[in-house]
Amino acid sequence: MLLKMSFSAFILSAARWNRPIMPTGIHALMTPLPKNNKISRISGRFLSPERRWNSAIGSANVVSEHSDETTTAKTTATTNENENPPSAITKATTRNKKKALKSGREKRRKFIGLAKAVDRGQWQNTYSPGGSDGTSFVAKSGLPDVTKPFCVLGIESSCDDTGAAIIRSDGTILGESLASQHAIHEEWGGVVPGLAKTAHEENIDKVIQSALKNANMQIEDVDAIGVTVGPGLEICLRVGCNKGRELAMKHNKPFVGVHHLEAHILMARIPSEKYKNDSEQSMSDEVQSLNRAMEFPFLALLVSGGHCQILKCLGIGKYSILGGTLDDSLGEAFDKTARLLGLPVGGGGGPAVEALAKDGDPKSVKLPIPLQKRKDCDFSYAGLKTAVRLAAEKICVERGVETVEELSHEDKANIAASFQHVA
Repeated sequence: MLLKMSFSAFILSAARWNRPIMPTGIHALMTPLPKNNKISRISGRFLSPERRWNSAIGSANVVSEHSDETTTAKTTATTNENENPPSAITKATTRNKKKALKSGREKRRKFIGLAKAVDRGQWQNTYSPGGSDGTSFVAKSGLPDVTKPFCVLGIESSCDDTGAAIIRSDGTILGESLASQHAIHEEWGGVVPGLAKTAHEENIDKVIQSALKNANMQIEDVDAIGVTVGPGLEICLRVGCNKGRELAMKHNKPFVGVHHLEAHILMARIPSEKYKNDSEQSMSDEVQSLNRAMEFPFLALLVSGGHCQILKCLGIGKYSILGGTLDDSLGEAFDKTARLLGLPVGGGGGPAVEALAKDGDPKSVKLPIPLQKRKDCDFSYAGLKTAVRLAAEKICVERGVETVEELSHEDKANIAASFQHVA
């Protein structure tokens, strides 16, 4: 039993500290030690890591004294290679970790009070398509011939809705389909990632087939497949990416990853209904003139999930962020206000608050305007959320009720309208 324990301790120690296992050391543990040796197998098993390591080295040297000169030379060489005990390595690793943590904290301090999601050189990799000149767009799987009209199958699964659409190169949406998950998440008061992922897996094939059917097309007819690759919920994004990659490989189509936030911005350039080309109109061999809703440059207010930014859009992949949120996003503020008022938020807090606000007075509840005196374009909603909660609690005291949900419809509508007006 003692033999097994000592042998196991040596193997684990060698594995833990990434040290080579010496054959002489193994034989030493299997050979009775001299009586005058101060280190025994029993005590060595329960010593500190450093002393246990020295125990193994010492045991190897004892046996090597009775071995030939070759064995002695090997043992001495191995001992010299491992002269640093594990405790020294542990201390060095700990020091490096502390330095890394300290460095990270110092870097984060530099960005306190500044808008989030802005590249100030703190990230190693940033989104920069188009190559050095900003116009050389490439994809490892290739791109369709952009000198001729082409169609793309777009797949979206970044959060709680599964979507797909067939869009033509002139901006015409030929067919689209959406599977909503509002009913699934409503009872939880927000999006549950695991449930969202399962729903995506159940619906994605049906959604894609429905979009193709609405466009009177088959998967073989599309020229490329584009998929949202982020930002978003990772486990949900993975569903769409895997499906898009599967279809691209199966049907030999180009695969293009799409930046979620950039897609929101570029949607503004798709022709509106009155400028939309007739989807039944035949496409010539030459690319038709594009009836863009707007041309670069233009200003965009991006309010998507946890993002809230004002951007100057200069071109594809070229954006200058003029302002952003310092803390919470507008969507988060709407969601928490909706929960405060006891509204269903399965379809998002924004629509719920907006529907209730229609019945209220936007000037009935005094709320502070965030960052009103700052001469920049940044946002802040953490303080506004607190102000809404305190205002609601004050009204509860005045009405003699214990919770906000017990307030009358009129009081809730006034709170919602006032919040929406300020936000």
